[in-house]
Amino acid sequence: MVLMKKKYASPNPFYSVAIPVAFIFIPFIIFLMMDKMFPLSMPEDEKSFAVTVIARDGTPLRSFPDEKGVWRYPVRVSEVSPLYLKALLSYEDRLFWHHPGVNIYALFRAVFQYVQTGKPQSGGSTITMQVARLFHPHSKTIPGKLRQMFRALQLEFYYSKKEILTMYLNYAPFGGPVEGVQAASFAYLGKSAKELSHAEAALLAVLPQAPSRLRPDRHAGRATRARNKVLNRMAQFGVWDRETVEEAKIERVTPRFNPRPMMVPLLARRLKSETRNSKFETRNSEVEIRNSIIRTFIDPYMQQAVADLVYGFIQGTPEHTSAAALVVENKSLAVKAYVGSGDFLDDSRFGHVDMIRAYRSPGSTLKSFLYGFALEEGLIHSESLLVDAPFSFSGYRPENFTQAFSGPVSVSEALQRSLNIPAVDILDRLGPKFFDTRLRQGGLRLRFPPHQEPNLTMILGGVGASLEDLVSAYTAFACQGLAGKLRYTTDDPISERRLLSPGAAYIIRQILQEHRRPDLPGGRVSLEHSRGVAWKTGTSYGFRDAWSVGVTDRHTIGVWVGRPDGTPSPGQYGRATAAPLLFSIVDSLPRGYGPPPSVPESVARAEICWPLGTRPSGKEDSLCHQRRHAWILNDVIPPTFPDRADRHWLSNPMTILVHPESGLRVDADCPVPNPVRKTIARWPRAAEPWLNPCTRAACRPPRLDPVCKKPVSSCAENIRIMGIESDTVFRPPGAETKLPTITLQAQGGQGRLYWLLNGELVHQTGIGETRFYQFKRPGRYQLTVMDLGGNYDAVEIVVLGGNFRG
Repeated sequence: MVLMKKKYASPNPFYSVAIPVAFIFIPFIIFLMMDKMFPLSMPEDEKSFAVTVIARDGTPLRSFPDEKGVWRYPVRVSEVSPLYLKALLSYEDRLFWHHPGVNIYALFRAVFQYVQTGKPQSGGSTITMQVARLFHPHSKTIPGKLRQMFRALQLEFYYSKKEILTMYLNYAPFGGPVEGVQAASFAYLGKSAKELSHAEAALLAVLPQAPSRLRPDRHAGRATRARNKVLNRMAQFGVWDRETVEEAKIERVTPRFNPRPMMVPLLARRLKSETRNSKFETRNSEVEIRNSIIRTFIDPYMQQAVADLVYGFIQGTPEHTSAAALVVENKSLAVKAYVGSGDFLDDSRFGHVDMIRAYRSPGSTLKSFLYGFALEEGLIHSESLLVDAPFSFSGYRPENFTQAFSGPVSVSEALQRSLNIPAVDILDRLGPKFFDTRLRQGGLRLRFPPHQEPNLTMILGGVGASLEDLVSAYTAFACQGLAGKLRYTTDDPISERRLLSPGAAYIIRQILQEHRRPDLPGGRVSLEHSRGVAWKTGTSYGFRDAWSVGVTDRHTIGVWVGRPDGTPSPGQYGRATAAPLLFSIVDSLPRGYGPPPSVPESVARAEICWPLGTRPSGKEDSLCHQRRHAWILNDVIPPTFPDRADRHWLSNPMTILVHPESGLRVDADCPVPNPVRKTIARWPRAAEPWLNPCTRAACRPPRLDPVCKKPVSSCAENIRIMGIESDTVFRPPGAETKLPTITLQAQGGQGRLYWLLNGELVHQTGIGETRFYQFKRPGRYQLTVMDLGGNYDAVEIVVLGGNFRG
């Protein structure tokens, strides 16, 4: 029997291709269907998000957790130390860049080891699976593990490897309210995740495995052992050499935990309400993580130094007193330090109130801009003669902070000493509305009381301004007259407006820079700031606000001191309270200068004469009673203002006719042959009580010759001191050792009368009112009585002491 061989049919080519394709596409189709049925829920779909405000160098300044109380500090992969990335991937997922989200080999290995030992020896979860568990928590069961694997595949389908790694870096749990490696690095190590050592990288790589059990602030021993396990694995895999690993093991795990930085609490609170969420770019796409990072220009070291100075300062102030300080870099307008209150956590000092933004009475701080505008309008130069004496400006009667008067003063002196009456005089001539308009054009918007128009009180603090606005305006003195809007975040553009001309800004800065510091011997300039500080103070009515603003080559600094509730603080004023804090801050700032500011072409130095205020005329020395060197703008040297107190003021100098023999004054109607013309330089009448007798005699016209019948009144005819004649000598009564007392009584005058001894105010009286004054020391005095119209009378008296024996 012949057996026939069985004939096998050749394989069908269709099935040889279809079956493998089916094995690939059917699972893929099933995956797509399940993906539609169970879509990923990613963090960008949540409404809750955290906010972190950071310094320019990345240091967190304040964090605001999300509604669940979690703090995250988002980072990109490039912003994390390569040491950490090596430790993480080598320990957790060596095949991360190659598997599709699930490492089958690692899963089988973990199961096999568990079956052999009864304990888990290695993890089978990949980085992708851990991210999936973070966004889609599951039970520790086989169905739960399968769901985790499915979510991992979904992540790999929709996102790149770099994006998935970024998610892990930002959402991995690290214990307590901390999520993400950057937040953990600052919370546990006090540094950025980009600056990690080998030991620190290993510690942070292992923490997410058991964040509560391994927290280094609570369980330093456990954390050390877990860290060393990672280090040994790194040596085993040859990632780090053994010597490096052994050195890393020596490094001690320090128990510390600071998850909620509070370096600039008030600025952070402000920016959080103003800034939108930021986005984080990767190489291939953009992952929007709902953790807003607000990057500021704050210098953390400068911020801490200024905050410490402010905190230390308020400890020596009365209860409920607060303080604020602001430091701005002139070149970039970047805010480098922002201290909105003395102590944010002290409710008794209203620490939650941001006094940098609060509108308060600015006191005299606006005078710098007033004199700058007056320079531009050709009204003054730096040494123009002004008068600090009692005067009524249409019913408004300003007084100086010291309640005293100084008589003739220059513009420089009036600004440096912050005298009120000369400033009101300038504003009255310039115009309050003009002044307000110029400030607004330059970016400084003042707040007026309801239904009130600009008026003379604004220059003495009768408006509202914030420390922020004042510092912004004062940057003009360092930036050639351009005032810029302060920049808090790196997204803020540079925005500048012309507040002053370069020349006016330069002159005012020179005047303020020559102002002697009150905190150093002789007012000398500190070594740290050898070119000086241009500074100005201000005090609001009732001692409610004390201000000081300073300008250096590099920075503009503003300080406010007072009670946020507006309660007066007697004795707390700009020069005594705010200025010392200002200079403490100035001296703490970094040293170093660029080239000195150049003198604008519009500015020059010129010799001028008082009382005329103009250049000296070489021939008429008699008209130049005092020579001074002034800063002038645009080669304009305006004369001294006409005398407000003299309604008959015609010109200065004044030309008169005198008798050729007696030297007495005559007029055209006098029967005097060949009268002689004489030119005299007149001082403002209100300044005469402060002049020495020789100067006073030189500025007055001679008395009228008797041959002339027309009576002419003199400066003192409308008011007269009663009961005291010139050259009177006052002695103590009897054998008493007390100095004598005089009676102050005058006849005539307009309104309130001011009594001065050698130019210092000692009393005020009404018409017909009598006062008494006891001398404090013997000597020679000039007693002057003056009214608001500039009329005055003066006598020279001598006071002898109690030990005098005549």
